[in-house]
Amino acid sequence: MTGGPHGPWSEVAPAQWEDWRWQQSRRLRRPAHFEDSVGLSEEERAAFAATTDAFRTSVTPYYASLFEAGNPHCPIRMQALPQAGELVTHPFELRDPLDEEAHMVAPGVTWRYPDRVLFYVTHNCPVYCRHCTRKRKVSDPGSAAAMDSITAGIAYIAGETAIRDVLVSGGDPLSLSDERLAWILGELQNIDHVEVLRIGTRNPVTLPQRITPELVDVLRSVRPLYVHTHFNHPRECTDRAALALNMLADAGCVLGNQMVLLRGVNDDPETVLTVNRWLLRHRCRPYYLFQADMAEGITHFRTPLSRGLEVVDYLRGRISGMGVPHFVVDLPGGGGKITLTPDYEVSREGSEITFRNGTGGRFVFHDVD
Repeated sequence: MTGGPHGPWSEVAPAQWEDWRWQQSRRLRRPAHFEDSVGLSEEERAAFAATTDAFRTSVTPYYASLFEAGNPHCPIRMQALPQAGELVTHPFELRDPLDEEAHMVAPGVTWRYPDRVLFYVTHNCPVYCRHCTRKRKVSDPGSAAAMDSITAGIAYIAGETAIRDVLVSGGDPLSLSDERLAWILGELQNIDHVEVLRIGTRNPVTLPQRITPELVDVLRSVRPLYVHTHFNHPRECTDRAALALNMLADAGCVLGNQMVLLRGVNDDPETVLTVNRWLLRHRCRPYYLFQADMAEGITHFRTPLSRGLEVVDYLRGRISGMGVPHFVVDLPGGGGKITLTPDYEVSREGSEITFRNGTGGRFVFHDVD
């Protein structure tokens, strides 16, 4: 797919379509917006009515143009539109599954690891993903990070020399203006003990028009800068998205993808393989394959842990190691990330260990004392 204006947006001038502010201002939010453009199923209409107060809906025209017409099970629609599964609650679901609020040491600063912090700078995103782990605050204007809060967060980071790595997150940090983003990154870069800056953004997927020459000029001035994005399905791998990744890479950003394993969206090894091959072609390394968190209203997206292990097992030998992500569970209660791996050991006899490879072959390896 090219990602250009088509379908209900075929009459939109290319210059407008390429304007990220136009895309933001024309986001589809209410049922009528979708009825007029992509249509809604009866189930989607009912879910819209039932979930409005819990989590808002917002979809850029660009991302909505990736919907498969007439298919309520389209993997792009499933990520963007309310679903009946959100109304089913379970006792193990958590409002704040990663305990980010309990570990918030200063305004917007969550410190769960010895040397790195998460810095929350906005509540806004171009698209409010239905599997979001921060439904408690993302899309809620009341959770917006005010300028004085951001300033206080930067001051706290500056005063804690143990912090070497800062992940600027939200919401989506690229929802901010170039000027605000440049100021935040500049202030953080000027802190001597901060060695690594990262940005978590889904804009290359949901609003690639946001990656402008002016923005990449801002990002080019920051070293080192790691940009983690979030492609989940081949329909998101458009020519326009590829251009956004290429612009970021040309600006010196180190790109990584953090895919979330979602039932009915990408819980198929070939789907993940297709996305990861495309990512490598565009200089973005598949970094994490996340098990979906125990957040409220997303259990219908979750897959058994065994499925993630099957996906990783399938990838090995079919794509280079650069294309095999870490399969990760972010433990509830602030326990942090752990990596799960398939078991390749078949048997052990003395110093002889028999392993299998990703395609089922058997090989003997001699261990040493």
